[in-house]
Amino acid sequence: MGATVSSHAPPTFWTSVREALRGSHQDFTTGSIKRAIFLLALPMVLEMAMESLFAVVDVFWVAHLGLSAITTVGLTESVLTIVYAVALGLSLSATAMVARRIGEKNPEGAAIAGVQAVALGLVISILAGFPGILFGRRLLRVMGAAPTVLAVGSTYARIVLGSSGVPVLLYLNNAIFRGAGDAAIAMRVLWLANLINLALDPCFIFGLGPFPRLGVTGAAVATTVGRSIGVVYQLVLLLRGTERIRILLRQLKLNAEVMWRLARVSASGVLQFVIAQASWIVLVRIVSVFGSEAVAGYTIGVRIIIFVILPSWGLSNAAATLVGQNLGARQPERAEKSVWIAGFYNMVFMGSLGVVFIFLAEPVVRLFTQDPAVVPLGTSCLRILSYGNVCYAYGMVMLQAFNGAGDTRTPTVVNFFGYWLLEIPLAYALAIPGGLRSKGVFLSILIAEGMIAAVSMLLFRRGRWKTQKI
Repeated sequence: MGATVSSHAPPTFWTSVREALRGSHQDFTTGSIKRAIFLLALPMVLEMAMESLFAVVDVFWVAHLGLSAITTVGLTESVLTIVYAVALGLSLSATAMVARRIGEKNPEGAAIAGVQAVALGLVISILAGFPGILFGRRLLRVMGAAPTVLAVGSTYARIVLGSSGVPVLLYLNNAIFRGAGDAAIAMRVLWLANLINLALDPCFIFGLGPFPRLGVTGAAVATTVGRSIGVVYQLVLLLRGTERIRILLRQLKLNAEVMWRLARVSASGVLQFVIAQASWIVLVRIVSVFGSEAVAGYTIGVRIIIFVILPSWGLSNAAATLVGQNLGARQPERAEKSVWIAGFYNMVFMGSLGVVFIFLAEPVVRLFTQDPAVVPLGTSCLRILSYGNVCYAYGMVMLQAFNGAGDTRTPTVVNFFGYWLLEIPLAYALAIPGGLRSKGVFLSILIAEGMIAAVSMLLFRRGRWKTQKI
């Protein structure tokens, strides 16, 4: 039974915290916008905080294995970003469609949309897995891996790329819960999956107790096991049902009309993230020209930035859910106000952490490696990227707001111009002809993200997203 509060007294802070973590019963299309953001964002921030903690701890353990192991993780995940792009594109359309149906007070429509999303996710999982198993070593070579990296990391790459369908389903199912407003459930699922990852990581990497010593391959095994358990738990919850969404057995069938609408929105959503994520592959390829030390420094610096950005995605996802549900309830002005408030909160959060990393970049990087060749490169990466935290904060909230409305085309166009027509040419020009080496790549990221944030805010003010149909 949810927390009840007297209508004559506003709930206290700790009452709201407990409600958010247990799962709020509030209708997010009425009442205080700030409270709605808090109730949605707190579990979403904690959900993403666990994901970011896992990303940092994972590379922490791998860093103990040496330079080749770190480089293996960096290069493999650069390839995996394409799969993540597909998962995120499908997830944002699932969130938008489920949120819109919930806002319309149509829970059966939300459940049907969820079934179609899972069906698409299963197809993607199969299509993504087999090439990863067959061509994992070859993909590492294409990314510029040295022979020592190939010797250490080929099995890691095959496992991570071959099981890429697991994170696809993990993110997709959580997107369904978030769209329905079940942010606390999505949080608990990801915490379960990643706590298992964190517990198994050192066991499989270093061979603790009865576990075999697998080196960097152990990180791949731990991740696959933990996230697979999370996916099973999600499917059980969807079939058993929550207060906001439940998939009935009679709904377990393909619906051509809903499938087509979901696929249509997903297509530009997938392209949106493919454009963004593929640009990171090009960037790491440029960095690899300057050696394994540069790739290792880049990997550590970016992982630390992800530690900040992923929790911020919680606020962005809260904004997307509020946009979808309020548009469904025909309250576009409430949707817009929610986004600006969420953007301000995100700016305060990320800006504060950015200041910390600017001044403490080197000590933070030294937590991961003491390699004298890697530390200055990782420090440079972390410090330069941290200057852009305020831009990242507003940019991600604005782009997610478009996605929450079902307008996946606008962020796609913005990403194309920002990453492919600005960031990549600038990275190459600064790094190689300009002689700045890997520092030139870091500067290009900072400049491009600033432009993306500015353009996104201008387009959001125009308000065309308010009339988007889904």
